[in-house]
Amino acid sequence: MTTTPDPPPLAAERERRLHPWSWLFVLIGSVRQFLVPLAVLVIFGGRREEGVQLLVAGAVVLVLALVSVWRYFTYRYRIDGDSLIVRSGLLERSLRQVPFSRIHNVELRQTLLHRLFGVAEVKLESAGGTRPEAQMRVLKLDDALALERLIRHRGRDVAGPAQGEAGGAAEGDTLLALSSAEIVRLGLISNRGMIVVGAALALSWQVLPENMVKRAFDLVWREAFGYVEHLDGGSWATALAIAGVVALALVLVRLFSVLLALVRYHGFRLQAHGRRLTVERGLLARVRSSVSRRRIQAWTLREGVLHRWFSRRSLGIDTAGAQAEGSEAQSRDPPELAPIATPEACDGLLRELLGDAAWPPEGWQPLHPRAWQRLLVGDAVFAALLVAGLCWYLGPWGLLGLLWLPWGWLLATRHARFAGYHADARLVAVREGWWSRHWRFAEIDKLQALQLRQSPLDRRFGMASLWLDTAGAGAASQPLRMRYLPEAQARELYAGLGRDVARRQLRW
Repeated sequence: MTTTPDPPPLAAERERRLHPWSWLFVLIGSVRQFLVPLAVLVIFGGRREEGVQLLVAGAVVLVLALVSVWRYFTYRYRIDGDSLIVRSGLLERSLRQVPFSRIHNVELRQTLLHRLFGVAEVKLESAGGTRPEAQMRVLKLDDALALERLIRHRGRDVAGPAQGEAGGAAEGDTLLALSSAEIVRLGLISNRGMIVVGAALALSWQVLPENMVKRAFDLVWREAFGYVEHLDGGSWATALAIAGVVALALVLVRLFSVLLALVRYHGFRLQAHGRRLTVERGLLARVRSSVSRRRIQAWTLREGVLHRWFSRRSLGIDTAGAQAEGSEAQSRDPPELAPIATPEACDGLLRELLGDAAWPPEGWQPLHPRAWQRLLVGDAVFAALLVAGLCWYLGPWGLLGLLWLPWGWLLATRHARFAGYHADARLVAVREGWWSRHWRFAEIDKLQALQLRQSPLDRRFGMASLWLDTAGAGAASQPLRMRYLPEAQARELYAGLGRDVARRQLRW
């Protein structure tokens, strides 16, 4: 989505239609949902029923086209003061009023086809619910940018006195921009290529005929090991050849991750437009999303092993937006303010956005002295089950499963040494992990529920855990957990935070 001059303000009290080609994009989106079943029906059906299959597929597409055109002629929207009015439906009519102040997230999306037609898809979300408040497919690009700009400034009259302020802030202050080199590092760090390849294999196993998938695997297996058997050098050469094939596959998958990162994050920019943050990214499909700062409910810093090798971290947020369900929740991307950045850049960004809150905290409180023993219990149970299963199949050789215990002990001790918590008048934070670390924190004004938890093992070890919920906590977000604290400290912290939350106004 290229930067354009300020679009003209939207006229109030005038009903507008979607773009004349909106029916085409609605049709494409609908067909995409039925694309795999239709392809399976047409390609793998019997020859005798080929005509019937094509007729059924054509009828489905025709019905979807009629529904798409119907949606275009029955969908209207207009600006009414500080609200958006959406009217839709013919037989069952709907009139929806969405105040700008209740819109938390604004997303503009442009695929290659959108850019060709000069249009964009607009999605407006509020806190709560499982669906967007309004999803406009599609608007003229200037109208989409004007609507986003109007919402960004909370319904102020951009044609009046605030126009100069809004126009001056149209570009915003760039807080973070990723170069191509940084995006390549992000691709090397991420496992997106492995996820996509695994999902493609799983989909192929479910969609394609079972015999076809098995034949493909058998062919690859025979070709690979047939080549290895022709090598001279005995078992060592065979082992090295197999290791080389595996290494080559991993390299190719990692290069695929780099390609996906370049397509996804090309031109990434994080900008501040007054009280809203805007993220723009994408090479083929451009996505521009906007969220109010005060809608941010929790923050997460992540640092895996590969992050540490490259001296990088990632920063994500939870927002008080609509929580999707089903396939939409699985396809929705977690909000990212910094997909990759140096630790210093992440800390500077947090200090900029949190204002007077101190980050990183100076005093981290440790966990219970026996927290590593509590963490080791899970690994001990897993090792016992692993040994039992291996001994069933391998006999005495299954005792090698006990080697998991030293690794579990290392993870538990390192985790307990690194983990800690912090609470002050503004923030409550927790850090966990060792092999893969994360810092998760929230402002006390954003907390809305506290739980003190104790399992039988926790009571045996004399410890307790605090679980803190914010308005942005959804199915895809991890709760803010302060685990394995000394029981006395946990109860004291629970009482203190409970008093603070009770007397402060929830800001979301």
